[in-house]
Amino acid sequence: MRELVILGTASQVPTRTRNHNGYLLLWDGEGLLFDPGEGTQRQMIHAGVAATQITRICLTHVHGDHCYGLPGVLSRMALDGVAHPVHLHYPASGEEIVRALVSVASPVIDLRLHPHAGAGPVAPSLEVRPLEHRIEAYGYRLIEPDGRTLLPERLAAAGIAGPDVGRLQYEGSLRGVGLEEVSVPRPGQRFAFVMDTAPCAGAEELADGADLLVAESTFSNEDAALAAQYRHLTAGQAGALAAAGGAGLLILTHFSSRYGDLAPLASQALARAGGAAVVAAKDLDRIPFPKRRRTV
Repeated sequence: MRELVILGTASQVPTRTRNHNGYLLLWDGEGLLFDPGEGTQRQMIHAGVAATQITRICLTHVHGDHCYGLPGVLSRMALDGVAHPVHLHYPASGEEIVRALVSVASPVIDLRLHPHAGAGPVAPSLEVRPLEHRIEAYGYRLIEPDGRTLLPERLAAAGIAGPDVGRLQYEGSLRGVGLEEVSVPRPGQRFAFVMDTAPCAGAEELADGADLLVAESTFSNEDAALAAQYRHLTAGQAGALAAAGGAGLLILTHFSSRYGDLAPLASQALARAGGAAVVAAKDLDRIPFPKRRRTV
């Protein structure tokens, strides 16, 4: 199962209808929790997701609306008896703050700290790129390796069935039949998470080829000067980011409390999003991962 659970969509301060940030990506048995702001533990209850589903926690930066929910989440994981290792990724410059947050949580789970200080892989299939914010910040990208989809009719014609199918996939050929003869290329899927940032090369690299792109949309186009001042994206800039990367689905979030109606922001993003579909996220939305793209 691949699904994005929206736990909160507010920037800086929560509102009556928007909690602080929080995003749980369920991906093939893993649960990646991004930027758990204050109240994330309670939002998880409302969303019907369990602390035991979390295997990694990824912080883009250590501003409070992106990390103050960390102690509560970790304490809940301890209370629920999480036995598997939990990996925590964060910018190395936030070490002191992260350790302070971790220190007030229940110290029972197997928590493994992974600070990073530059672009590159931080875990299998997971990598980071630097963003341009008021403090050091990084976005995340999860990449599924390309593979191949087996074609049953070709397998049958080649007389390959049962355990031999697995052998063929593992070895690449079987009894003179190559894997490429009974399959077609299957492009790997990509997820990108871009939070607090001005437009920058790192954001563009993260968005490149993303099937699902989560991007902050703190300000409307009319408030572009504020966006530039505070190093954030406008809705239009988020749309342009999706278009430049050829993203399939753009999820807007991290909204300023000045906007009650999100429809204008979604329209501004859509106007510049190229072929990407656009959704203005709401708290507790559950967004299925888009279908796999066809090979050209």
